[in-house]
Amino acid sequence: MSEANRSAVRELSHFIDGRRVAGTSGQFADVFDPAQGRLSARVPVANGDEVAAAVAAAKAAFPAWSETAPLKRARLMFKFKELLEKHSDEIAELITRDHGKLFEDSKGEVVRGIEIVEFACGIPDLLKTDFTDQISAGMDAWNLRQPLGVAAGVTPFNFPVVVPCWMFVMAAATGNTFILKPSERTPSASIRLAELFIEAGFPKGVFNVVHGSKAVVDALMAHPDVMAISAVASTPVAEYIYTESARHGKRVQALGSAKNHLVVTPDANLDQTIDALINSSYGSAGERCMATSVAVAVGNIGDELVERLVPRVRSLRIGSGMEPDLDMGPLISATHRNKVVGYIEAGVAAGARLLVDGRGHSVAGHEEGFFLGGSLFDDVKPEMSIYREEIFGPVLSVVRVPDLASAIALVNAHELGNCVSLYTSDGNAARMFSRQIKVGMVGINVPSPVPSAWHSFGGWKRSMFGDHHAYGEEAVRFYTHYKSVMQRWPDNIGKAA
Repeated sequence: MSEANRSAVRELSHFIDGRRVAGTSGQFADVFDPAQGRLSARVPVANGDEVAAAVAAAKAAFPAWSETAPLKRARLMFKFKELLEKHSDEIAELITRDHGKLFEDSKGEVVRGIEIVEFACGIPDLLKTDFTDQISAGMDAWNLRQPLGVAAGVTPFNFPVVVPCWMFVMAAATGNTFILKPSERTPSASIRLAELFIEAGFPKGVFNVVHGSKAVVDALMAHPDVMAISAVASTPVAEYIYTESARHGKRVQALGSAKNHLVVTPDANLDQTIDALINSSYGSAGERCMATSVAVAVGNIGDELVERLVPRVRSLRIGSGMEPDLDMGPLISATHRNKVVGYIEAGVAAGARLLVDGRGHSVAGHEEGFFLGGSLFDDVKPEMSIYREEIFGPVLSVVRVPDLASAIALVNAHELGNCVSLYTSDGNAARMFSRQIKVGMVGINVPSPVPSAWHSFGGWKRSMFGDHHAYGEEAVRFYTHYKSVMQRWPDNIGKAA
């Protein structure tokens, strides 16, 4: 691309101490419109001075903000919620322009972000703790939950609104200040969130945004004034962030990769099951940590399941995210599309049967876009890379097992344990499955079982590093110190404790 064309694209900024701040490093990352396959914006890459400025702003805001009454914080959250609702279509369009997901999917993401804010509006009640009167003669005891200080978050490209809301909303509600490092591939919405946060009346410095890649993350992890790190990334990156943050003495939660199974028993309602598989496997082009990537066919259901899936996958409606009545849009980048194609080629080479091949798919009028059709494999074996590894694309693998016990053993043997679903009409089988499965989020006749805002989100095994899951009451615990207080007044007693 010529320099003249580059100068015509949007130039984004950091958001530090309540205002947009132009990058000073002289380095930029390119943001593409995935549907057009062309450069749409440039985002500055922060240097050490800019990271330090964001931390300093957050640190300066912390003393007053941490002492702000929870009720006042809640009232500001109510105002922020109103602004998000007012600007929801605008924010959704920013998501679609950067990411490529369908506009309706983007609007749904904004709604899920608003639900987190709604939960945070109850922070006065969520911060209530326990009191024991007269625990001993003349002595009372109670506990407090107090904010940590400056917290930071590292978020992925696929959910540029809702995942940041898991973090900065709950951190701010509990009295912390926050620095967000969003994905450099989908940065636009984060700046708009920060602007609306200030418009809602939050003090400057409570929420800051700095862009960049690994060097910025490393700087945040090493900074002595950052007390907590929350991250969502691939498992290798999440494990690195967890290990490095802990080495620097931070409180840390890091959510990693997923390989989500949907188990289908012979008595399942196949109409509902097929709909669930299509939506959860191919929605958002499979670029979701809750996407179903493996269908486990139990007993004799496999042939009919595959027979009914094939025409549905072939008929997926694919196009630009801003067009109506589609099933999925493009992938995030040409590089990621090539990676997914590499997995399809590996599956064929390993001996899996490729029933629907999404390679080579193009969309009229968007020939340069990063599109890939849906792909469907049968006869996939656990030793194949398309089974073991997270593909993060529109590829569904069918694995066949003889019985439900084998299905449970298959799922439990995988190193990742993010989410799993079971489609069945047998209540006893569902109860047994729910208890025996070693996975963090379970759906019974529910695909992609994302917990509601007042519950908490997170997987098991190598899908989650840290002791606390995201959002909900788990987030209140993650973003606060627990303090126990025992009180006795000497003038009221005759002897020492």
